[in-house]
Amino acid sequence: MAKKDVAAKPSSSSGGKKAKKKWSAKKVKDKSNNLVVLDKPTHERLFKEVPTYKLISQSVLVDRLRLNGSLARIAIRELEAQGLIKPLSRHHAQVIYTRATGDEKAAPVAADKAESDEE
Repeated sequence: MAKKDVAAKPSSSSGGKKAKKKWSAKKVKDKSNNLVVLDKPTHERLFKEVPTYKLISQSVLVDRLRLNGSLARIAIRELEAQGLIKPLSRHHAQVIYTRATGDEKAAPVAADKAESDEE
């Protein structure tokens, strides 16, 4: 009987256990450390650099100035109120602005003159 037990053990372990399944490792995104309150240097950069950007949106400010989204929206509203930027597209999800140049201020005046000449 001892021979049967010895022979039985290798046959039962010959199938072996499968290695435990390893789940694929997920890519971990670095946590962004964005500003929640404007500090003095960022405030100066905001009013100096941003009006020179060709495309200005909430996501651009978050990316370049490291602001959080709500602070970027407030900053954009302030820039628009001061006339430093002008809206290109208004949508409930994303508002796109561009820099305000002197040409746009002169263009409506020229359009008004053209309308008055037609009358």
